Amino acid sequence: MITPAEKRIENVDFDDIPLNRFHIRMTALTFGAHFNDGFAVGIIGMAIVMIARDGAMELNAWSTGALGAAALLGLFFGALIFGAVADKIGRQRVFALSFVVITLATFAQFWVQEPWQLLILRLIMGLGIGGDYAVGHTMLAEILPRKRRGEILGSFSVIWTIGYVLATILGIWFLQSDVPEAWRWMLIAPGFIAAIVLVARLGIPESPRWLKRNGHDARARQILDKHFGTHVTLGDEENAEGPTEGMLALFKPKYIRRTLFNCTFFACIVAPYFAIYTFLPTLLKQMGLSDLAESGGGYAVEVYLNMFLLAGALAGIYFTAKFSRRGFLITGFFVLTISLIALALVPTGATLVSVAFFAVFTFTLSAVSNLVGIFPAESFPTPVRSSGIGLATAISRLGSVVSTFLLPVMLIELGVVVTMLSLAGILAFGLVVSWLWAPETKNKTLTECATPILPSQGRAEGTRHKTRI
Repeated sequence: MITPAEKRIENVDFDDIPLNRFHIRMTALTFGAHFNDGFAVGIIGMAIVMIARDGAMELNAWSTGALGAAALLGLFFGALIFGAVADKIGRQRVFALSFVVITLATFAQFWVQEPWQLLILRLIMGLGIGGDYAVGHTMLAEILPRKRRGEILGSFSVIWTIGYVLATILGIWFLQSDVPEAWRWMLIAPGFIAAIVLVARLGIPESPRWLKRNGHDARARQILDKHFGTHVTLGDEENAEGPTEGMLALFKPKYIRRTLFNCTFFACIVAPYFAIYTFLPTLLKQMGLSDLAESGGGYAVEVYLNMFLLAGALAGIYFTAKFSRRGFLITGFFVLTISLIALALVPTGATLVSVAFFAVFTFTLSAVSNLVGIFPAESFPTPVRSSGIGLATAISRLGSVVSTFLLPVMLIELGVVVTMLSLAGILAFGLVVSWLWAPETKNKTLTECATPILPSQGRAEGTRHKTRI
């Protein structure tokens, strides 16, 4: 009979250990980053309104749009650059450096005098946020046990939405307050969150998976012993060649299907998301729902809709745990496509029907958005994981910049029906790509679900022999 003491010293695979304090600490630090991102994105819209109202700076349509999109554009480049760097020099240094950039750029906004100064700082802040997206998801994915990995990674969307909602509420309070130059305080408010996250990240160790993949077995073993236990073993990724393959490796035959899938499905979710909810009041008016928008007492409707997004994000955590990754994604794209087509074709006077379809669309879009934090992190092996996440994030943000820029033009030139059907076409394309290429990664070790696949192999994944450290 095995005694409790003997059970405690049995070897356990790194992917199968229970959650411990270190897991929780890393989760909190990564969640804090996403909360800060949502807060920073949400506050800029309110700050621009106050800048224009007070005449603090001369803003026209072009400068207003540029300021709104600056962080997204910076995020595009930051995710590409820092994602590749993290695969070469390690996760830990980029994990800290990204928040040095974010913190300094955020606080520097307090002293801006001209729109171009604010634009540059928003771009720099976006660089840091993009880097954190790439490395934060990577760090967390590489340490989480497989049974909890999907739920935790999928919760990024919830945390981001909470930050966005709170920024909206704080912005409304500032708009109604008598604080002198309140817009300056609004802009630097995320900096206090960023500073806390930065300090808390100091001393975080390197990813054991990255260390082992790059030949630093002794250091990897020390981190495993200290934070997870001497009985924990970590297997090799035998099908991933070389310690640092670089961004171009993502387009090799063995990775290309995963690369195209992640870039496409991510962009097909994010592009309609940003386009629709950035110009929601305009859409409501053109859809004959302007009375609904005005009945909420000004900004109250914005809060209500954000709360609905939050409800969908929370439900997405349950769906991620309950259903398969692939099934949830395909079903989500199907519901989104059908509901948006229906919303576009509903007669103008059918208010209740339109609201019902809009509710289904909003809830589902928020829920399925949880998967953008899961699939990229689980789809690539350690040598290119940060690069893969960075590229998928960058392409998604590029798509959101384009869709957000084109939506008002399409509404004027083509009308609301054609515009909404065009967005439904993007979702339908995401559905087809997901049906063809989405892998199933649930309940697999990170090594198993990130195994490189040649196009001729389909979705079949072979078994692999593991060596241990």
